[in-house]
Amino acid sequence: MRLEKFLSLPVIVVFVLFGFVYYTVIFLALDPWIGLYTANGVLNASLFTGWVVMGLIAYACAVGIDPGAVPPDWTEDAESGGSAVHEVKRKSGEARFCQKCHHYKPPRTHHCRLCHRCVLRMDHHCVWINNCVGHRNYKSFFLFVLYVVAGCAHAVVLLVGDILYELQLGPEQEAGAGGTDQTKLEEAAGSTGLLTLTKHHEGVKAKWVAQTTGEEYRHPYDLGVFHNIHAVLGPNSSCWLCPFPVSHVGTGLKFEVAKTPFISDAETSRMAADSDDREAAGWRTNSQFDAIKEQSKAWGKLKLIS
Repeated sequence: MRLEKFLSLPVIVVFVLFGFVYYTVIFLALDPWIGLYTANGVLNASLFTGWVVMGLIAYACAVGIDPGAVPPDWTEDAESGGSAVHEVKRKSGEARFCQKCHHYKPPRTHHCRLCHRCVLRMDHHCVWINNCVGHRNYKSFFLFVLYVVAGCAHAVVLLVGDILYELQLGPEQEAGAGGTDQTKLEEAAGSTGLLTLTKHHEGVKAKWVAQTTGEEYRHPYDLGVFHNIHAVLGPNSSCWLCPFPVSHVGTGLKFEVAKTPFISDAETSRMAADSDDREAAGWRTNSQFDAIKEQSKAWGKLKLIS
């Protein structure tokens, strides 16, 4: 756990937002509306507290855990074994080499200009965790977002319910309860929750198809939803919601590939159009295009990333 990662303004802001939303939901919305000492109040307070606590644990793991670095002695031949699918830097098919770190890059590894190093299975650099989302903290970050989304959805329901409850009160009752200022705080917390829910959609879709933010093509690491979940959360379903990293993550130097990888639709269309143009010109290129298609089916194609 790298404690210096927590000494960042965005990280501090996230912790403050956690506290603000929690206080607003529990003490300004749930208590006046349902009551903290009723059965429904205890149930909702316990559930929302669970979202917050688990989200904070997952967040701390995502911030403090090193996402993974390339071993200094790693070479392509040492891990590929002839079966791994590698992203390539050039059309020649040469293995990708990082000019800044001066070593070869394993599959799905990218150089982070903010961390000044290559990160295994790098998804993106997230300013809100002051860290890269990579191989070793991938699960923690995903669960952090999952718990935050669940908590925000729960918060929006409680906040909207309390605001509607206040609208039914008479002016004197609302003023006595501090309704105006309280409602403004609830609207601010609700807006935070809705914004988080909106931003989450693209990230979840990418995780289910094993596609990181930097990979825009359908690619051979998409093993199907079920196996993709196993690859991120682990083979033991009883530990799926545990935010701590587990041993299933492996080395991050090689990954299982699909039996039938894909090539991008745009690339397929481009090659088909090129083949048709050449045929129209009298060139015999069917075999060339067929070979490209067969190679794509066998090995897949990733976005060319330098």
